[in-house]
Amino acid sequence: MPILRKVRFTLAKTQARAPLVWVRHRNFQVSDTFVGSYPRSGSTWLRFMLLEVLSGEASGFSKTNEMLPDVGRHATGARILPAGGRLIKTHEPFRPEYKKAIYLARDPRDVALSEFAYQKALGLAGDDFNVYLLRFLRGEVNPFGSWINHATCWMEAADSGRSEVLLVCFEELKRNSVQELSRIAEFLGVPVPAARICEAVANNSMDKMRQKEKADPQRASAKGKFIRSGSAGGWRNVFTEEQCQLVQQHAGNIMARLGYSAVESLEGKFA
Repeated sequence: MPILRKVRFTLAKTQARAPLVWVRHRNFQVSDTFVGSYPRSGSTWLRFMLLEVLSGEASGFSKTNEMLPDVGRHATGARILPAGGRLIKTHEPFRPEYKKAIYLARDPRDVALSEFAYQKALGLAGDDFNVYLLRFLRGEVNPFGSWINHATCWMEAADSGRSEVLLVCFEELKRNSVQELSRIAEFLGVPVPAARICEAVANNSMDKMRQKEKADPQRASAKGKFIRSGSAGGWRNVFTEEQCQLVQQHAGNIMARLGYSAVESLEGKFA
């Protein structure tokens, strides 16, 4: 199985994947909304909470993946939005089909660490994070390109008016979960009682998420663990000054656009 996984993973980063992506992006309707994010940015946690906010039902891996599905599996997704719209998850860079979307961004330094740990546990990455970080910034670690290009194309789509995009930052979602979920519900056009939003947040803490994973293990988990720490700013305990400078060099502009100040963080840590 590890060999087959590596072969599939390698092929997924080539043009051989293009026809599959095309097939997955069919049969949408104007009332659909997408939840876009780069991998390891917190979209599973967000969808768990949104399922409870929008439906009032308890979330779990199987139920969430069924009701708020990945793109390509959306045919049977729950008609949970106004006019029978579906909430569909995607990790793809922006595509013209995404007419309305929530874009969940996370500090790329935390994303890189999370993706590295996840892929390393699956046998898809080596032990040298220095090497991995450069490959991450170049867009060589997964099928979705670089974090830089991913975030840039989504923000350009929003700026140009090609899509109605609500930007949500993972860190703010952690700090002010109720407020951010209320903002998302308003964007989706769904009136939701405040009490339900509070319950959804309480029901999906990291501890509760791990309990849900234990009850419903995921096939794509790394050594039986898909949910990690869900930390915000954990990179500060790990990154070297050189690694911070590398990220600033490659991603500083788009990080500033999203509210992540690489320069200030660098000065604060290494002054």
